[in-house]
Amino acid sequence: MQNAVLENFPDVQAIYRFTNRNKDTTLFTRECFERLQTAVSHFDQVKLTPAERVWLAKTCPYFPQQYLDYLENYRFKPEQVHIEFVPVNGDKGHIEMTAEGPWVETILWEVPLMACLSETYFTTVDNDWSYDGQEDLAYQKGKALLEAGCVFSEFGTRRRRSFHTQDFVVRALIKATQDLPNSGKLTGTSNVFLAHKYGINPVGTVAHEWFMGIGALKGYESVNDLALEIWETTYPNAILLALTDTFSTTAFFQSFSKNPARAKKWHGLRQDSGDPLEFAPRAKEVYLKMGIDHREKMIIYSDSLNLDKALTLKKQADEIASFGIGTFLSNDFVKVSDPKSKSPALNMVIKLAEVNSKSCVKISDDLRKASR
Repeated sequence: MQNAVLENFPDVQAIYRFTNRNKDTTLFTRECFERLQTAVSHFDQVKLTPAERVWLAKTCPYFPQQYLDYLENYRFKPEQVHIEFVPVNGDKGHIEMTAEGPWVETILWEVPLMACLSETYFTTVDNDWSYDGQEDLAYQKGKALLEAGCVFSEFGTRRRRSFHTQDFVVRALIKATQDLPNSGKLTGTSNVFLAHKYGINPVGTVAHEWFMGIGALKGYESVNDLALEIWETTYPNAILLALTDTFSTTAFFQSFSKNPARAKKWHGLRQDSGDPLEFAPRAKEVYLKMGIDHREKMIIYSDSLNLDKALTLKKQADEIASFGIGTFLSNDFVKVSDPKSKSPALNMVIKLAEVNSKSCVKISDDLRKASR
């Protein structure tokens, strides 16, 4: 998405805003806040290495030379991030956070800020948990998915318990695929660093902010069509997977169904909110009305997946279903003090709030995920 912004919206200014969805029940400490500030202050030291650039060019041939040049020279600017601590009860309170600057620069802050906050929270605020048995648990999950014939990728960077957790989760999933080479498939991880480390594919799809930003900049009447058009022009030789729910799946299908040529060109759809069991039948109906064989398309399910939900959806959609699984793999812990109780992950997001001083919105198929 950074490359797409660089090519199409290089001068747009943006604001990203953090939201704690469990603000009433989840508080942060001042120590957590201060450690997060310190972590952010060091981000200007992160850079693409020559070896990583060579690997990216080979592994992701859809990236042009211009973008790899840009990325090699890119440096995070900690001054773009504003973090405040709002006391509520003694040492505990809320964290407010924004990233503000050129869209092409600030677009990279979302994932590492969330990952840093999560790891800091589970180091300073909630430490009633343990790594004991976690790598084997990840292996067993991978094994169960593979034995059921599931095609899936690891999507857990943003809300992971820690970097260490995600590292051994990816390692365990790879081991499961080696032990079960003829069942299912691990397609890769959304963590590009770990993909490079372990020699697997870096994977992902276009996210809500692409549609949100274009809607705010260009208007909403034809936003889905325009967002897809710009994306496919930017990536004519990449796998095209359309996210459907930014402004509701109903609105997406209404515009998508009017352009059979585009529907035929795009390889599949991603379901990220609403009832997943209703999605495949709806998609099938839309494709059939356009004279397109729905069995030639794929559906990526990515909404709060766990093992049971993935296996249920696999039975329904069978050959066309694949899964992007995040928190269930990278942050599935229990309390040491009460092993029957979950140690829940932070329920948080960082969303695009403004572009060129225009508010961005996300409607979603689940009002709890809506943002403005």
